[in-house]
Amino acid sequence: MKNCLKEKAHQSPSDALFIYYIEGVIHPATTISHPAFKGNWIEDESTFLFFSEPADETVKMICNGLSHLRLMDRFEMSYDEWQGGAHEPFQAGGLTVVPFRTEAPPSRPAGTREIFLDPGVVFGNGAHPTTRCCLEILSKMGPSLSSKTVQDLGTGTGLLALGAARLGASKVLAVDLNHLAVVTAKRNVWVNGLSHRILPVQGDAQEMIHAPADLLLANIHFDIMKKMVATKGFAQKKEAILSGLLTQESRLIKSYVTELGFHVAQHLSPDGIWHTFHLQKRG
Repeated sequence: MKNCLKEKAHQSPSDALFIYYIEGVIHPATTISHPAFKGNWIEDESTFLFFSEPADETVKMICNGLSHLRLMDRFEMSYDEWQGGAHEPFQAGGLTVVPFRTEAPPSRPAGTREIFLDPGVVFGNGAHPTTRCCLEILSKMGPSLSSKTVQDLGTGTGLLALGAARLGASKVLAVDLNHLAVVTAKRNVWVNGLSHRILPVQGDAQEMIHAPADLLLANIHFDIMKKMVATKGFAQKKEAILSGLLTQESRLIKSYVTELGFHVAQHLSPDGIWHTFHLQKRG
């Protein structure tokens, strides 16, 4: 696929999305010949195809041509509904996140405390409290973040990786298992002029956590996190920011990482629902 994020020039963030839920995997490299195609999202053994216009005939032809595919459902919603709210500029941890559209990237370079972000159809536009809490903790780390190497596991749009780099991290490895997320993150890294400091790659969090880094960032699902913290790679980390945890999940993770020798340097939960931990290894 030459460009998973290709959009028509007249689109805006409020345009409708037509989402086709397909049982079976359509490889990300598969060419989708439709001018309104926006992206291919693979989740377990299912595929979600995104279009900015109805593409019933195209999707029918794809499914008829591959015997392992079955169209399960079709959804229509606005871009803002898919993202969980309008994508507006906001501030978090001293950073300003500015939305832009793929077909109209910013004409000026980003400032030292500014991040340009186009989430495309990937989650991670900064609206969720866990994302903002991670950015706030990164900002509060201040000079200690300078020159650190960072891993961002489950990077999504790349927002946390971009935040770490903007705040002084020297090298950031931004990892996501989903191909479309990596393509989206690469685009955002390039637009922000940070390709020399951030490397987005496709990979599994449980495998990539073994790579050395001064700081681990992980704003991911609990099912993935509980497996990740049980790895030798996590136990060897000196510092981590973990987020994406509901109350009961946060208690379980806190108990486990405490046994591994971490202490909670900071715990944020502004809404009392979602929890974010800044962990440091004792000693």
